[in-house]
Amino acid sequence: MSSASTRTFALFQPQSPLRNAVGIFVLTTLFYFIGAQLRLVESLSMFWPLNGVMAGVFARYAYLNRLHYYAISYIAMLLYDLITTNWGITSLGINFSNMMFIVTVALLVQRDRRLKNSTPDPVNALRLFNYCLLAALLCALVGALSSVGLDNRTFWPLVADWFSEQFSTGVLIVPCLLTITWPAFTRTLRASHLMPVVLLVISVVASVAIGGAGALAFPMPALIWCAVRYSLPATCLLTFVTGAVEITLVANSIITIVATTPLTTPMMFSARLGIATMAICPIMVSVSMAAINSLIRQVSLRADYDFLTQVYSRSGLYEALKRDEGTRKSPLLTVMLLDIDYFKSINDNFGHECGDTVLAAFARKVQETVGSEGLVARMGGEEFAVVINTTSAQQGYALAERIRTTIEQYPFKWRGQALFLTVSIGLGNGKSESWQLTDVFNRLMSEADDYLYRSKKAGRNRTSARMTEITSAAQKAAASEPL
Repeated sequence: MSSASTRTFALFQPQSPLRNAVGIFVLTTLFYFIGAQLRLVESLSMFWPLNGVMAGVFARYAYLNRLHYYAISYIAMLLYDLITTNWGITSLGINFSNMMFIVTVALLVQRDRRLKNSTPDPVNALRLFNYCLLAALLCALVGALSSVGLDNRTFWPLVADWFSEQFSTGVLIVPCLLTITWPAFTRTLRASHLMPVVLLVISVVASVAIGGAGALAFPMPALIWCAVRYSLPATCLLTFVTGAVEITLVANSIITIVATTPLTTPMMFSARLGIATMAICPIMVSVSMAAINSLIRQVSLRADYDFLTQVYSRSGLYEALKRDEGTRKSPLLTVMLLDIDYFKSINDNFGHECGDTVLAAFARKVQETVGSEGLVARMGGEEFAVVINTTSAQQGYALAERIRTTIEQYPFKWRGQALFLTVSIGLGNGKSESWQLTDVFNRLMSEADDYLYRSKKAGRNRTSARMTEITSAAQKAAASEPL
């Protein structure tokens, strides 16, 4: 259910007004039809998704908040009633009440965005709860006034019916519309990932089998589990489906609240409000979990990456190596330790601001040279480490030399001046098994540190490694052999 990456659901486009107009008209007509099929009496529906859907659409896409787009939605409602009902002038007031809910929620959400001066979190559960409450109350008052007399209904029962229906569907649908995305699965789906959904289905079945006043709350633990395990869009979707199913089951007396009496308006009013209250809880938990996870990621990034150079920190390098354990296939590991030559003189002559700029540019050039196959980390001060999987010691040595010559030839810019640097490099090469990666790294790091010292002692701006000693010994032996 969760995914590392998702594609945003986009039915509308800011540069396509005709497409937007057609989309609004079609959506309004479609969900008006769905709601009409769920009417218990001629004028009232047990579940009315239209207002929640359109409020979510207008709230999500700021460029749709134009008078002509609202007018298109209103006209679509009137045309549907004109064709399918005999309400006449009464239809103007009833559908105006629908628009009251849609416009109120959309404008309040857009107001949040303007106050924040940026796109807010997809859902602020508490504020959205209040927005739906206010919009449902306005809608109920206008709708009740407009529909008094239809099917011999009086004002206050109509207010209760309108309010409970609009509030419950708004709380269920609007968060779903504000967060909906196209899923893009990036990992294998396992049976354990579906356990919260399985429990949710079982809890709804239990609500039907057991019944009673507490039956509506049976799905709550499963929804909370979903909020903890799944993403915010998935949680909102599951909450919406569960709430809609429960409302439908209660309205059709499949979930029996009181077994001895038929369903009454006060009972339906209470059931809808109970489901709405239940729906807001997993959404609040999911929003909180998303905020906590975001904070953890930020803290992790600060710990794993060096703020100045944007490469791994020492601790981040170890975490990256741990993640690679069990997956790497290369038989050899090469560890390089790099130290910028005479870096102190840069700070002394040009200032620490220049030194910071040089460090950031140096790290960037090393990362470009290494590419995506290797790990680059700042170990402290002007000292950096490079870890890369290789097929031979010669390959690692060749990369180190490429880094050294690249740095030597690159002009580091500072206030119109070109600064040229050199770097000393020490290498460690060795075989490693995937489960020993960090242990092998520590050993090779010590070896690289030793050869870095030899590079500096030999005059700096050079690469030293065990293979160079072997090569030199072989060359001397060959030269000493008689011809």
